Amino acid sequence: MKRRSFIAFLGGAAVAWPLGAPAQQAMPVVGFLNVASPVEWNVAPFKQGLGQAGFLENKNVLIEYRWAHGDYSRLSALAVELADRQVAVIAANGGSRSALAAKAATATIPIVFTFGDGDPVKDGLVESINQPGANVTGVTMIAGTLGPKRLELLREVVPKATVVHMLANPNSAGVLQDIPDVAAAAGKLGLQFEVVQAGSDNEIDAAFARLGRERAQALVVANDAFLTLRRSQIVALAARYALPAIYPWREYAAAGGLMSYGTSIREAYRQSGIYVGQILKGTKPADLPIMQPTKFELVINLEASKTLGLDMPARLLALADEVIE
Repeated sequence: MKRRSFIAFLGGAAVAWPLGAPAQQAMPVVGFLNVASPVEWNVAPFKQGLGQAGFLENKNVLIEYRWAHGDYSRLSALAVELADRQVAVIAANGGSRSALAAKAATATIPIVFTFGDGDPVKDGLVESINQPGANVTGVTMIAGTLGPKRLELLREVVPKATVVHMLANPNSAGVLQDIPDVAAAAGKLGLQFEVVQAGSDNEIDAAFARLGRERAQALVVANDAFLTLRRSQIVALAARYALPAIYPWREYAAAGGLMSYGTSIREAYRQSGIYVGQILKGTKPADLPIMQPTKFELVINLEASKTLGLDMPARLLALADEVIE
């Protein structure tokens, strides 16, 4: 073969070879929608769940993060961004509002929610717990339904209380669903029940100022992503006004709150990561039943009880899953 012909052959081959070679597959992209901010929220448990399903960020999966920074009104636009991006799955976290925003943004992209307020069936997210249907499944922490139990536990700590208040975010429809159950539980215990609403930093300050003026005796803090993000503020105010309070998550007790009763946020996010991984492998959301918690944690902060001048009942200390000294 002549040199000129040989060079022409090589040039043609250089063009032809890639056409016959296997194309490199693009990594799937997961959209992570959360009402919080990356500073306030730990995504490690979610990534752990993804890893257990065989997916590692920037290795064989990409994650596009969208944070609402505590502003529920931003969720719809952020969900639309992820839908327009045509991500493979949307992980909607931090309250039912995130899940509802994601569902409104797309009827085709799989959605895996994680939240503790409200009921996914009542909210219209899924058809049933065992058979979600359509493109939505997820993990429910049923935090709101534990309100009556929290009230009972708090009553043991402050048995002489005659009135109990509940701090709730009026912008959380899921939380508002649960208030009647807590009110009914208070009635059975012979307690007067009042709701104090707060949906902003200033409103939280104002709510506690009111509680101080009214000499409030006991406080149940409702499950809500916004309030959870403001847990340091809430715990500090409860201490300032010497107000015994029970919270929905361990994170409050770890921040100095008196006690908490609920499920594990970390475990729920790990489970949601596993579900996202299963969907990336081809499982349909409709075939994944809604995960529900099987373990509930009672956490007591003894330092907070001493500061409030309370004697923590021995029965509760024995029942506690964790006692923070």
